[in-house]
Amino acid sequence: MDSYQELSELPFASALVSHDGGWRPDETYDAVHVDGGTLESAGAVGSRFMECAFTQVTFDGGSLRRSRLSEVWLRDVRLVATDLAESDWLDAAFVSTVIAGAQAYNSNLRRVSFRGCKIDSVNFRSATLVDVVFDDCLLRDVDFAGATLERTRFPGSRLSGVDFTKATLKKADLRGADLDISAGYDSLRGAIIDTAQLIDLAPTFAQVLGITVKDV
Repeated sequence: MDSYQELSELPFASALVSHDGGWRPDETYDAVHVDGGTLESAGAVGSRFMECAFTQVTFDGGSLRRSRLSEVWLRDVRLVATDLAESDWLDAAFVSTVIAGAQAYNSNLRRVSFRGCKIDSVNFRSATLVDVVFDDCLLRDVDFAGATLERTRFPGSRLSGVDFTKATLKKADLRGADLDISAGYDSLRGAIIDTAQLIDLAPTFAQVLGITVKDV
């Protein structure tokens, strides 16, 4: 899913059916395409989405809590203050999308890609991210406290005020990212960084470890 930049490239593009109706909880949505407009307080709690596409849509509030989304593609979408808590994402792709003020705690993301996205004040507390990539993204005031990040990558991304308190990093690759971490430096055990990042982070690492650096 992460390699497709245009709707027409999707392997299920020919099967998509336009959907502009309402949303119901615990519903199954298969091969639907939502294009344009604003969805206010959309209620799809516990729903399942399979091979669906969302383009140029704004979710204003609403809830996808406990929803399962498989092979879902989103481009030029805005998710504002949307409840994504306990949702499950598999083989999903976000392209040029904005996610702001969303609750995504206890969510599960596996093989999910974010490309050219802006992720602002999103709560990923206690979430699980496996084989997730944030490519050329801005992550600002994102909360990964207590989350597990396994083989998660951040190439070309900027992390500003990101919280890793008590997070578990398993081969999380931070190389190529601009790192501004607000908390949780001691949770970076298991992360991969480059030499330049190590030099930048060295004073903070020394402070966290209680090391006093004094030149003779």
